[in-house]
Amino acid sequence: MSILAIDAGTTGVTALVVTTDGGIAARGYQEFAQHFPQPGWVEHNPEEIWQATLEATRAVLAAYQGPPLTAVGITNQRETIVLWDRETLGSPRRAIVWQDRRSADICTRLKEAGHEKRVRELTGLRLDPYFSATKLMWLAENEPNTWALVHSGRYAVGTVDSYLIARMTRGTWHVTDASNASRTLLFDLTTGDWSPELCDLFGVPREALPDLVPNWGVIAQTDARMFCGLELPIAGLAGDQQAALFGQACFAPGEAKCTYGTGSFILTNTGSELVRSDAGLLTTAAWRSPDGELTYALEGSIFVTGAAVQWLRDGLQIVGSASETAAIASTVDDTEGVVFVPALTGLGAPHWDPHARGMIIGLTRGTSRAHLVRATLEAIAYEVRDVIETMGEGNALRVDGGAASNDLLCQVQADQLGMVVQRPRFVETTGIGAAFLAGLGTGVWGSTDELRATWQVDRSFEPAADRSRADAGYRRWVNAVERAKGWALA
Repeated sequence: MSILAIDAGTTGVTALVVTTDGGIAARGYQEFAQHFPQPGWVEHNPEEIWQATLEATRAVLAAYQGPPLTAVGITNQRETIVLWDRETLGSPRRAIVWQDRRSADICTRLKEAGHEKRVRELTGLRLDPYFSATKLMWLAENEPNTWALVHSGRYAVGTVDSYLIARMTRGTWHVTDASNASRTLLFDLTTGDWSPELCDLFGVPREALPDLVPNWGVIAQTDARMFCGLELPIAGLAGDQQAALFGQACFAPGEAKCTYGTGSFILTNTGSELVRSDAGLLTTAAWRSPDGELTYALEGSIFVTGAAVQWLRDGLQIVGSASETAAIASTVDDTEGVVFVPALTGLGAPHWDPHARGMIIGLTRGTSRAHLVRATLEAIAYEVRDVIETMGEGNALRVDGGAASNDLLCQVQADQLGMVVQRPRFVETTGIGAAFLAGLGTGVWGSTDELRATWQVDRSFEPAADRSRADAGYRRWVNAVERAKGWALA
């Protein structure tokens, strides 16, 4: 038995076939365009996301040779907001992506009106442009004709998972799960449901939002005419970071993972305890079982890490691919004092400054592209250290995502944290997590204990005995971050 996992990320869609031993039998991938209509704005065309999903699925089906697929698991970029016509399934406008900063002034206005304390109490989140409801509020204020059709019931509102399920099922289902809902600023962590109070605050009609379903169990059925000829149960659903936590088998309280993707996201399982943070971390829903039990997590959300490497490739054009960054960076012993703060869309945890901007400091005539590439990899490790030190002590960190394949980054990360960094045999744990959920929901695996048995370490990175050099670099980083804060307001 094998599971099809659809991982709809920020820059592309990955399709995986995952086997019962937790292995990957086939892969398909299709990138889609990023749109930047104004500084600080980031958009995706929903139709391009859907077409990328179909292309990735066709590719994985062509590559897969094995028994019939039993179910579909879906995971997705979170917080990105999509509108679509309930009848035609077409979208009236591009999606507003989680990285988008256009609602910064709305967040400031809501804070000044005294709403942040109550919002944090209900949602575990902050008033920041990162989250979905502030984007919807911006739409209501700036595109009233579009918003009127949301209120009339013509347009549905959802995150990327809801949109994909609508497309896969020919509009039959409008659903989401707790992990995605908990990132919208509209979900009450205590009741486990949409909050009427928050819907009123942000002006979002409850009727436009998806119904809430468990993270595993049969959720919907794909329509073969819409989805590559496949008629399968959709039996697993989670936002990408919670899916990665599940895919890393972090089922026990205290177990943590870091996913290096477009951004980096550190999650620690807190079990059934709703742990709140006053130090810049988010409280979020990890997953909900079919019997209704919620598992929570603490999260540190870093907006730009892999996207910084992508910027080196596409913006500066000083590297040809992400895979060559380790070799380039290894040609120098250190950055010679160069520090890169990749606040290209503001700063997330633990600083939360939407007005911060990217900065490269410490340049000299001797600075080369190797120093800049190494500074980029070190910045990723520094950002993760910022979050881990806020979370507290730990013994080991499980890492995944594309950049986890970079040995230099993993070693720098271990040196910065002073703890073991563990990389699993497959770093696509986001998609694997979606498959685990779907397999658990259809009886492919009988328990999380069976899933834990499939997780294997590929390599462990031990920290250097002498951390003085790592600490000196981190002090320069902290100095540079303070200089980058508030730059857009200067």
